[in-house]
Amino acid sequence: MSGAPGTSTQQTGDDAVEVDRLRHLLRGGEIVVLTGAGVSTDSGIPDYRDDEGRWKQSQPMQFREFTGSVLARQRYWARSLVGWELVATARPNAAHLALSELEQRGWLRLLITQNVDGLHSLAGSRRAIDLHGRIDRVVCLACGVLSPRASLQTRLIARNPNFVTRGGVARADGDVELDAADYDRFQVLGCEGCGGILKPDVVFFGENVPAQRVGEAMGALTGARALLIVGSSLMVFSGFRFARAAARLKLPIAVINRGKTRADELAAIKLAGGAGELLERALASS
Repeated sequence: MSGAPGTSTQQTGDDAVEVDRLRHLLRGGEIVVLTGAGVSTDSGIPDYRDDEGRWKQSQPMQFREFTGSVLARQRYWARSLVGWELVATARPNAAHLALSELEQRGWLRLLITQNVDGLHSLAGSRRAIDLHGRIDRVVCLACGVLSPRASLQTRLIARNPNFVTRGGVARADGDVELDAADYDRFQVLGCEGCGGILKPDVVFFGENVPAQRVGEAMGALTGARALLIVGSSLMVFSGFRFARAAARLKLPIAVINRGKTRADELAAIKLAGGAGELLERALASS
Protein backbone atom coordinates (compact mmCIF):
# COMPACT_ATOMS: atom_id res chain seq x y z
CA MET A 1 0.00 0.00 0.00
CA SER A 2 1.24 3.50 -0.75
CA GLY A 3 1.44 6.07 1.98
CA ALA A 4 2.32 5.88 5.65
CA PRO A 5 0.65 7.25 8.76
CA GLY A 6 0.94 10.99 8.99
CA THR A 7 2.07 11.61 5.40
CA SER A 8 0.53 13.90 2.81
CA THR A 9 -1.11 10.94 1.05
CA GLN A 10 -3.97 11.07 3.55
CA GLN A 11 -7.27 12.00 1.95
CA THR A 12 -10.76 12.52 3.22
CA GLY A 13 -14.14 11.72 1.77
CA ASP A 14 -15.94 8.76 0.31
CA ASP A 15 -14.36 8.22 -3.11
CA ALA A 16 -13.58 5.21 -5.27
CA VAL A 17 -9.80 5.59 -4.96
CA GLU A 18 -9.81 5.46 -1.17
CA VAL A 19 -12.26 2.55 -1.09
CA ASP A 20 -10.00 0.67 -3.49
CA ARG A 21 -6.97 1.37 -1.29
CA LEU A 22 -8.89 0.05 1.71
CA ARG A 23 -9.88 -3.04 -0.29
CA HIS A 24 -6.24 -3.84 -1.05
CA LEU A 25 -5.26 -3.22 2.57
CA LEU A 26 -7.89 -5.64 3.87
CA ARG A 27 -6.98 -8.37 1.42
CA GLY A 28 -3.50 -8.52 2.86
CA GLY A 29 -5.00 -9.95 6.06
CA GLU A 30 -3.76 -9.75 9.66
CA ILE A 31 -6.00 -6.72 10.28
CA VAL A 32 -6.83 -5.47 13.77
CA VAL A 33 -10.17 -3.66 13.85
CA LEU A 34 -11.27 -1.14 16.50
CA THR A 35 -14.95 -0.18 16.54
CA GLY A 36 -16.99 2.46 18.35
CA ALA A 37 -20.54 3.70 18.74
CA GLY A 38 -20.86 4.74 15.09
CA VAL A 39 -20.99 1.08 14.10
CA SER A 40 -24.25 0.58 16.00
CA THR A 41 -26.18 3.73 15.06
CA ASP A 42 -27.80 1.97 12.08
CA SER A 43 -29.10 -0.60 14.58
CA GLY A 44 -30.99 2.20 16.33
CA ILE A 45 -28.58 2.74 19.22
CA PRO A 46 -27.62 6.42 19.55
CA ASP A 47 -23.97 7.42 19.71
CA TYR A 48 -22.31 9.75 22.21
CA ARG A 49 -20.79 12.48 20.06
CA ASP A 50 -21.48 14.66 17.02
CA ASP A 51 -19.30 14.92 13.91
CA GLU A 52 -16.99 17.34 15.72
CA GLY A 53 -16.46 14.98 18.63
CA ARG A 54 -18.61 16.98 21.07
CA TRP A 55 -21.03 15.35 23.51
CA LYS A 56 -24.54 15.25 22.06
CA GLN A 57 -26.06 15.18 25.55
CA SER A 58 -24.78 15.30 29.10
CA GLN A 59 -21.84 13.05 29.85
CA PRO A 60 -22.57 9.49 31.04
CA MET A 61 -22.51 8.68 34.73
CA GLN A 62 -19.10 8.38 36.36
CA PHE A 63 -18.08 5.24 38.25
CA ARG A 64 -17.41 7.14 41.48
CA GLU A 65 -20.84 8.78 41.27
CA PHE A 66 -22.59 5.42 40.74
CA THR A 67 -20.84 3.67 43.64
CA GLY A 68 -20.97 6.62 46.02
CA SER A 69 -24.60 7.71 45.82
CA VAL A 70 -27.87 5.84 46.31
CA LEU A 71 -29.70 8.56 44.36
CA ALA A 72 -27.26 8.16 41.47
CA ARG A 73 -28.01 4.44 41.34
CA GLN A 74 -31.73 5.16 41.49
CA ARG A 75 -31.36 7.54 38.56
CA TYR A 76 -29.21 5.11 36.58
CA TRP A 77 -31.45 2.05 36.99
CA ALA A 78 -34.67 4.01 36.45
CA ARG A 79 -33.37 5.29 33.12
CA SER A 80 -31.96 1.87 32.25
CA LEU A 81 -35.28 0.17 32.99
CA VAL A 82 -36.98 2.38 30.41
CA GLY A 83 -34.17 2.25 27.85
CA TRP A 84 -33.17 -1.42 28.11
CA GLU A 85 -35.65 -2.60 25.48
CA LEU A 86 -33.89 -0.53 22.79
CA VAL A 87 -30.63 -2.40 23.34
CA ALA A 88 -32.23 -5.78 24.02
CA THR A 89 -34.08 -5.77 20.69
CA ALA A 90 -31.32 -4.21 18.55
CA ARG A 91 -29.97 -6.36 15.73
CA PRO A 92 -26.68 -6.29 13.81
CA ASN A 93 -26.53 -4.01 10.78
CA ALA A 94 -24.47 -4.07 7.60
CA ALA A 95 -21.32 -2.88 9.38
CA HIS A 96 -21.42 -5.67 11.95
CA LEU A 97 -22.06 -8.25 9.24
CA ALA A 98 -19.23 -6.92 7.05
CA LEU A 99 -16.76 -7.16 9.92
CA SER A 100 -17.93 -10.69 10.64
CA GLU A 101 -17.30 -11.51 6.98
CA LEU A 102 -13.79 -10.06 7.32
CA GLU A 103 -13.17 -12.70 9.98
CA GLN A 104 -14.76 -15.47 7.89
CA ARG A 105 -12.41 -14.64 5.02
CA GLY A 106 -9.43 -15.08 7.31
CA TRP A 107 -8.31 -11.46 7.09
CA LEU A 108 -9.02 -10.47 10.70
CA ARG A 109 -6.43 -10.80 13.44
CA LEU A 110 -8.66 -9.36 16.19
CA LEU A 111 -11.71 -7.13 16.57
CA ILE A 112 -11.61 -4.73 19.53
CA THR A 113 -14.92 -3.05 20.25
CA GLN A 114 -15.57 -0.16 22.59
CA ASN A 115 -19.30 -0.93 22.31
CA VAL A 116 -21.14 -2.83 25.04
CA ASP A 117 -24.21 -3.85 23.02
CA GLY A 118 -23.00 -7.34 22.01
CA LEU A 119 -23.97 -6.83 18.36
CA HIS A 120 -20.63 -8.01 16.98
CA SER A 121 -21.20 -11.36 18.69
CA LEU A 122 -24.75 -11.55 17.32
CA ALA A 123 -23.33 -10.90 13.85
CA GLY A 124 -21.02 -13.89 14.19
CA SER A 125 -17.72 -12.30 15.21
CA ARG A 126 -15.75 -14.70 17.39
CA ARG A 127 -12.26 -13.18 17.44
CA ALA A 128 -13.43 -10.18 19.42
CA ILE A 129 -12.70 -8.37 22.68
CA ASP A 130 -15.47 -6.42 24.41
CA LEU A 131 -13.06 -3.77 25.70
CA HIS A 132 -15.65 -2.02 27.85
CA GLY A 133 -17.65 -5.11 28.81
CA ARG A 134 -21.21 -6.18 27.99
CA ILE A 135 -24.38 -4.42 29.06
CA ASP A 136 -26.42 -7.63 28.82
CA ARG A 137 -24.72 -8.79 32.03
CA VAL A 138 -24.86 -7.46 35.59
CA VAL A 139 -22.10 -7.86 38.18
CA CYS A 140 -22.34 -7.70 41.96
CA LEU A 141 -19.67 -5.37 43.31
CA ALA A 142 -19.57 -7.31 46.60
CA CYS A 143 -19.38 -10.99 45.60
CA GLY A 144 -18.52 -10.66 41.89
CA VAL A 145 -21.32 -12.91 40.64
CA LEU A 146 -22.48 -12.26 37.07
CA SER A 147 -26.14 -12.51 36.10
CA PRO A 148 -28.23 -11.74 33.00
CA ARG A 149 -29.46 -8.17 32.62
CA ALA A 150 -32.78 -9.54 31.35
CA SER A 151 -33.41 -11.22 34.71
CA LEU A 152 -32.78 -7.98 36.56
CA GLN A 153 -35.14 -6.20 34.16
CA THR A 154 -37.96 -8.55 35.20
CA ARG A 155 -37.28 -7.84 38.86
CA LEU A 156 -37.04 -4.07 38.34
CA ILE A 157 -40.33 -3.94 36.45
CA ALA A 158 -42.09 -5.91 39.19
CA ARG A 159 -40.91 -3.46 41.85
CA ASN A 160 -41.27 -0.27 39.77
CA PRO A 161 -44.34 -0.69 37.53
CA ASN A 162 -45.01 3.06 37.38
CA PHE A 163 -41.74 3.64 35.52
CA VAL A 164 -42.42 1.13 32.75
CA THR A 165 -44.65 3.39 30.67
CA ARG A 166 -42.52 6.51 30.96
CA GLY A 167 -41.21 8.05 27.76
CA GLY A 168 -37.93 9.80 27.25
CA VAL A 169 -35.12 10.69 24.87
CA ALA A 170 -32.95 7.69 24.00
CA ARG A 171 -29.23 7.96 24.71
CA ALA A 172 -26.31 5.63 24.09
CA ASP A 173 -26.12 2.17 25.67
CA GLY A 174 -29.74 1.87 26.77
CA ASP A 175 -29.85 5.09 28.74
CA VAL A 176 -32.89 7.35 28.49
CA GLU A 177 -33.31 10.97 29.51
CA LEU A 178 -36.54 10.91 31.55
CA ASP A 179 -38.73 13.96 31.96
CA ALA A 180 -39.61 15.05 35.51
CA ALA A 181 -38.93 11.64 37.03
CA ASP A 182 -39.08 11.26 40.80
CA TYR A 183 -36.04 9.03 41.25
CA ASP A 184 -36.49 8.94 45.03
CA ARG A 185 -39.44 6.62 44.44
CA PHE A 186 -37.46 4.14 42.35
CA GLN A 187 -36.53 0.90 44.12
CA VAL A 188 -32.99 -0.25 43.34
CA LEU A 189 -32.44 -3.97 43.78
CA GLY A 190 -29.39 -5.67 45.23
CA CYS A 191 -27.66 -8.96 44.48
CA GLU A 192 -29.99 -11.91 45.10
CA GLY A 193 -27.13 -13.82 46.68
CA CYS A 194 -25.50 -11.34 49.04
CA GLY A 195 -27.49 -8.10 48.74
CA GLY A 196 -24.53 -6.20 47.31
CA ILE A 197 -24.62 -3.32 44.83
CA LEU A 198 -25.44 -4.39 41.27
CA LYS A 199 -23.72 -2.67 38.37
CA PRO A 200 -23.92 -3.34 34.64
CA ASP A 201 -20.86 -5.36 33.61
CA VAL A 202 -19.42 -2.43 31.69
CA VAL A 203 -16.55 -0.02 32.22
CA PHE A 204 -18.01 3.27 33.40
CA PHE A 205 -16.36 6.60 32.65
CA GLY A 206 -13.73 7.09 35.34
CA GLU A 207 -13.22 3.33 35.69
CA ASN A 208 -10.17 1.46 34.37
CA VAL A 209 -10.41 -1.08 31.55
CA PRO A 210 -9.22 -4.47 32.89
CA ALA A 211 -5.49 -4.83 32.22
CA GLN A 212 -5.90 -8.30 30.71
CA ARG A 213 -8.17 -6.96 27.95
CA VAL A 214 -5.81 -4.11 27.16
CA GLY A 215 -2.84 -6.48 27.11
CA GLU A 216 -4.56 -8.92 24.75
CA ALA A 217 -5.60 -6.11 22.42
CA MET A 218 -2.15 -4.54 22.40
CA GLY A 219 -0.61 -7.94 21.79
CA ALA A 220 -2.69 -8.37 18.66
CA LEU A 221 -1.15 -5.22 17.17
CA THR A 222 2.27 -6.86 17.35
CA GLY A 223 2.48 -8.83 14.13
CA ALA A 224 -0.58 -7.13 12.60
CA ARG A 225 -0.38 -5.60 9.14
CA ALA A 226 -2.74 -2.69 9.77
CA LEU A 227 -5.28 -1.11 12.10
CA LEU A 228 -8.79 -0.34 10.85
CA ILE A 229 -10.83 2.07 13.00
CA VAL A 230 -14.58 2.06 12.36
CA GLY A 231 -17.22 4.35 13.88
CA SER A 232 -15.18 5.90 16.67
CA SER A 233 -14.07 9.48 17.26
CA LEU A 234 -11.42 8.10 19.68
CA MET A 235 -12.07 10.99 22.04
CA VAL A 236 -11.75 8.51 24.92
CA PHE A 237 -8.18 7.43 25.58
CA SER A 238 -9.10 3.76 26.09
CA GLY A 239 -9.61 3.57 22.32
CA PHE A 240 -7.13 6.19 21.14
CA ARG A 241 -4.26 4.32 22.81
CA PHE A 242 -4.49 1.64 20.08
CA ALA A 243 -4.13 4.21 17.30
CA ARG A 244 -1.06 5.61 19.02
CA ALA A 245 0.39 2.12 19.47
CA ALA A 246 -0.22 1.31 15.79
CA ALA A 247 1.54 4.52 14.78
CA ARG A 248 4.53 3.63 16.98
CA LEU A 249 4.66 0.23 15.27
CA LYS A 250 4.49 2.01 11.88
CA LEU A 251 1.33 0.13 10.92
CA PRO A 252 -0.91 1.67 8.26
CA ILE A 253 -4.07 3.07 9.87
CA ALA A 254 -7.40 3.27 8.03
CA VAL A 255 -10.34 5.21 9.48
CA ILE A 256 -14.04 4.99 8.62
CA ASN A 257 -16.15 7.52 10.51
CA ARG A 258 -18.83 10.11 9.76
CA GLY A 259 -16.97 12.85 11.58
CA LYS A 260 -13.47 13.74 12.64
CA THR A 261 -11.38 11.53 14.91
CA ARG A 262 -8.26 11.93 17.03
CA ALA A 263 -6.48 9.57 14.63
CA ASP A 264 -7.13 11.53 11.43
CA GLU A 265 -3.58 12.86 11.23
CA LEU A 266 -2.19 9.37 11.83
CA ALA A 267 -4.32 7.78 9.12
CA ALA A 268 -3.14 6.67 5.70
CA ILE A 269 -6.76 6.19 4.60
CA LYS A 270 -9.75 8.22 5.82
CA LEU A 271 -13.28 7.56 4.59
CA ALA A 272 -16.16 9.72 5.82
CA GLY A 273 -19.58 8.10 5.64
CA GLY A 274 -21.71 5.19 6.74
CA ALA A 275 -19.65 2.26 8.01
CA GLY A 276 -21.89 -0.44 6.56
CA GLU A 277 -21.93 0.91 3.02
CA LEU A 278 -18.20 1.65 2.93
CA LEU A 279 -17.22 -1.74 4.37
CA GLU A 280 -19.48 -3.53 1.92
CA ARG A 281 -17.85 -1.68 -0.95
CA ALA A 282 -14.38 -2.48 0.35
CA LEU A 283 -15.24 -6.19 0.62
CA ALA A 284 -16.84 -6.35 -2.81
CA SER A 285 -14.88 -7.83 -5.72
CA SER A 286 -13.16 -5.19 -7.82
